Amino acid sequence: MKLTWYGHSAFRAEIDGAVILIDPFFTGNPIFEGDVAAISQGVTHIVVTHGHGDHVGDTLAIAESTGATVITNYDLAMHLASKGLKSFQPVNTGGTIDLGAFGVTWVRADHSAGMGEAGVSVPLGNANGAILKAKGEKTLWHMGDTDIFSDMALIAEIHGVEACICPVGDRFTMGGKVAALAMTRFVKPQVAIPCHYGTFPLIDANADAFVAGLAGSGIQALVPTKGEAFTI
Repeated sequence: MKLTWYGHSAFRAEIDGAVILIDPFFTGNPIFEGDVAAISQGVTHIVVTHGHGDHVGDTLAIAESTGATVITNYDLAMHLASKGLKSFQPVNTGGTIDLGAFGVTWVRADHSAGMGEAGVSVPLGNANGAILKAKGEKTLWHMGDTDIFSDMALIAEIHGVEACICPVGDRFTMGGKVAALAMTRFVKPQVAIPCHYGTFPLIDANADAFVAGLAGSGIQALVPTKGEAFTI
């Protein structure tokens, strides 16, 4: 699987038969450097972990320009459909969708979900993580935004998680030290990739505490460079 990180929680995943954007927060992302049209080239699916603006991001515009199918929780899917989204697959916690080239399972995250409408935050279902499975590829868990919880171990066991993208920025998610504990005690992936840091002054500027927490664990801490593709 080829992955590219674009800052915050936004990733592009490329596999045989599909190109997937996850949480495509580009417009308004202060650390995003790139061309949205180029990043969107060939995109077939968009996975949105939860209904916050820094995760929904450019979903509607990219879906309209590419025809990509959006996968997200039922409530957010209905909300986006009311805004003009045409192609979507709603899902909820515990559910799995077979999309041909890959499958996605919706799993728990400990976080909130909602976006502002006329100055009021409208609830948009639950926050979730997404587990992507494709033939011949590592099973990837993008945790979305979450704190640590012990059932991460059960989720990892059920799905055979081999690679994990996890938030490390603190304040709105777990911080780097706790995220490393989640990896070493519960998830135990082969590869752990930090995200959701360095974007805004309120969250941690780097993933150093996460990397330090994984030292000697046998888990590879893979800190991506923005805009540079890497393979897991």
